[in-house]
Amino acid sequence: MASPPRRRLVGVSTKMFFSAARTRTYINDLLHILSNPPSPDLLQEIDIFLIPDHLTLATSITQLRTSPVPILPGAQDTHHADSGAYTGAVSPAVLAELGCRIVELGHAERRRLFGETDETTALKAAAVARNGMTPLVCIGERTRGEIGVAVDECVVQVEAVVAAVPADSELILAYEPVWAIGAAQPAGAEHVVGVARAIRGLACVQGRKGTTRILYGGSAGPGLFENLKEGVDGLFLGRFAHVPEQFYKTIVEIAAA
Repeated sequence: MASPPRRRLVGVSTKMFFSAARTRTYINDLLHILSNPPSPDLLQEIDIFLIPDHLTLATSITQLRTSPVPILPGAQDTHHADSGAYTGAVSPAVLAELGCRIVELGHAERRRLFGETDETTALKAAAVARNGMTPLVCIGERTRGEIGVAVDECVVQVEAVVAAVPADSELILAYEPVWAIGAAQPAGAEHVVGVARAIRGLACVQGRKGTTRILYGGSAGPGLFENLKEGVDGLFLGRFAHVPEQFYKTIVEIAAA
């Protein structure tokens, strides 16, 4: 059975940059801008997601329900268990109950600052899929180098997640070279397209029945997707989308490319 066609996808994580008040204002401003698209049908061909911090997620989900176009709410992390004595952790079952649709996992900052591994990321991805949400798993090499070296490092990360997630469930892989996160410029187009194509060609990815989409992240912003569209399905944005107008500009660029 052939995999369903891949829709383009774009989204933003606010990490821990926004106050609760700024998150509310940001979403209100974004929804206002989205109410006047350049073409009525343009934004129907792209999936948009927004990942605020955990504390504002519930209210953000309520706000996003009023959006003129669908916006998928996401969470920045979760625990691998649905319930239990895990003080301070966030249950994937509760995220799903609130209406969360996507959960970001395995970001380089989580791996570096909190010691998360491919194994713990895979456990969390399985929990996300088990609760009917889509895992958005960040992958990427630590140091700048050749495409082949980057692919070799990413393969291990991808294989761990694919083995843990049901083959018929949706999966999003966000390729974010660690050396490009927070940099002045994103990774080069040839590098990104080369790595993304190699990941898509992996046997473990090709063998999945569920849709597997690949995003690029790492200093991503407006004007980038046109050069990457032959390899990736969209962008995972950070600080360059913290201004609603810039996020909207990127959404339109990806939808129209």
